[in-house]
This record gives sequence, C-alpha cells and structure tokens, in this order.
Amino acid sequence: MPRFLHTADWQIGRQYGRFEPEDAVALAEARFTAVERLARLATEERVDAVLVAGDIFDAQTLSERTLHRTFQALAGFSGPWIMIPGNHDAALAESIWTHARRIGAIPDNVHLLVAPEVTLFDEIGVAILPAPLTQRQTHRDLTTWFDEAETPAGLVRIGLAHGSVEGQLAEGIDASNPIAADRAASARLDYLALGDWHGLKQIDERTWYSGTPEQERFKDNGAGQALLVTLDGPGAEPQVEARPIGQHGWYAWRQRLSVASDLDALLAELDKLPPMSVLDLTLEGQLDLAGHQRLEQALGAAAGRHRSLQVETSELALAPTDEDIADLHADGYLGHVIAELQHRQEAGNEREVAREALGILAGMLSARQPDHREEPQG
Repeated sequence: MPRFLHTADWQIGRQYGRFEPEDAVALAEARFTAVERLARLATEERVDAVLVAGDIFDAQTLSERTLHRTFQALAGFSGPWIMIPGNHDAALAESIWTHARRIGAIPDNVHLLVAPEVTLFDEIGVAILPAPLTQRQTHRDLTTWFDEAETPAGLVRIGLAHGSVEGQLAEGIDASNPIAADRAASARLDYLALGDWHGLKQIDERTWYSGTPEQERFKDNGAGQALLVTLDGPGAEPQVEARPIGQHGWYAWRQRLSVASDLDALLAELDKLPPMSVLDLTLEGQLDLAGHQRLEQALGAAAGRHRSLQVETSELALAPTDEDIADLHADGYLGHVIAELQHRQEAGNEREVAREALGILAGMLSARQPDHREEPQG
C-alpha cells in the first residue's frame, strides 16, 4: 500500500523585491522552512517517498550556499525524494542541477529523473513515469509517452509532470508545456502528480496539483499545502488529503470607509487575521479625526503581528467634523490651514500629501490640549 507526499514549486531562490528588505529576506527564508516542514511531515506520516513535481529552484543561477541549504533541508526525511526539473530549473545541458552535482550537494536519497523513462522503486511497489523538462518551454505534451509505457504487474503507476493541463487552468495559463486533461486515464495511471500551478487543484480523481508549499501570491487558491496520497494498490482510487505547510497567508483587501461601522468591521477583521500574514490593504473613503487615530493605532499593532503590512491610502480622505475642529481650538490662522488642507485633499495630485499633513497637524494640536481630568487627591 504505497503512501507518499506530493509537493511541487518550492521556488527556492525566489526574490521579493516589492517588500521591505527585512520582510523580503524573511519570505525567502520561509521557503527553506517549508522544505524542512515537508521532511518532518513525511517522517511523521511514515510515507514511502516524497514526489516533487518540478520547480524546486526558482532560477538556474543560485549560490552554492543556497544549493547546499536546500538539500540539507531534506535531512528530516531519510526515504527517497523523487524529483523532476520544471520550467524554472529545467535540465539544460548546463543547469542548476549539473552545478549541484559538481559541488556534491545532492544526497544519495534524492532521485532526480531527467529522462522520459520508467523508473522502478520495487522496494515501495511503485513505477514512476516522469516527464522532465529539458528546456523552459515546449509546445508538445511530454506526457504522451506514458500511454505506451509498460510497467511490471503489481506495481502502482505514478506519473510525475510539470505543466498546464489543457482547458483546466485560468485562461492563457496553458499556452506552453501542455498536458492532456485525460492523461491519467489514457496512460492507466494510478496517480498523476503535477507541478506548475501554484495553487491546490484537483483535475480528476487521479490527477492533482499540490501547489507551492509556501504561498507567494495574493491568490485564494489553496497554496501553502502538500498532498498526502495513499493507494491501496494498482487500480485503487487514491485517497488524497491536503496538509498545511506554509507559515504565511497572503491577503489582498480593498475596503471603503464611510461610516464608523465600516472602521469597526475592518479592525475586527484585522484582529482575526492569522499572525505572520502578508497583507496588502487598500483603503478608500473618508475618516474623521477619531477614526483616523483608531486606524493608525490598529495598523501599528497589526504591523507588529504580521510578516508584512502594506497600506495604500491615496484614496482615503481625512474629514474632520465641526466638533473635531472645535475640540482642536484651531482658530484663526490654524483654522485656515486646516480648511486649506481639507480643500487640497480634493485635488488628485495632492490628496495623499494633504491628508498626511492634516493628520500630523491634528495630532500635534490634540497633543497640546490640556488634560482636564482631575488630579488624584493625596
């Protein structure tokens, strides 16, 4: 009864240029941690092998240190790691794989399959049919040979491929490295383990994308997991369970703030967000001074809880009420300044600067107000 872990698209070496340097480094580091978690899960679940369906690396030119760290992260599982190259780490004549071999980084329990031929693992009862990429893009289906491949009776037939299942993914995504949608059936596969699509996706009862184990895009597509697959034997329908791996959930929110309840709802959602998330928050609408202060405090606390918080407020206006302005005692010249800043918020090219200036001025004026609370008697 073979049992294995299906994963893909580790994208080791991925860069995160849109983030602050501290966050970019941490997000890149999380990809190594994801591999360590995969190894631990494989050991805990006593799987027979880990199948890695391509794009272990994000690029062909990475440092020797990165290569060594990648393969050292596998140490938590001593069984076979069965891998194929994907489009980002294709098995070129000179590639990241030839580099890794030269420096002795690849351990003995890593089986890199770079030829389209049946590979037998008799000790675990599995025959692997790989479709490795030897160039970044191809317009022919590299899994076609599966249909005619013969494997010994009694062994489970598992396909391992990296590409786009035709007609099943988002429009425009399957223009290269195509895979027939019925390949599992036509090739009599017990399971077809796929990589390239970074989200978790089931094509049919025997064909799955595992997705990347560490999310790296603002898409709600089930990324950050791996698949635990159990087969009772040849011909049996696979039992597939998704297991969480990733550390960081990615969320893209757009919120309009018009009334106090809108802000209440936003802050409640922020409180519920899992720690160490990556949040891209766009705010529009308007807030009075009290709401602005609550928002700033909440965002400061959220920035401390999460891996990254990026906030876009160019479409959010600060709109002090008459009571706000009266409380600030902004008479005379200061009153005119506040009125001018409010007016300039309406000009598209000055909106954000005016809002920030208004917020700073309001904060300074508020801090100058005397504290009318009674002093304790002693």
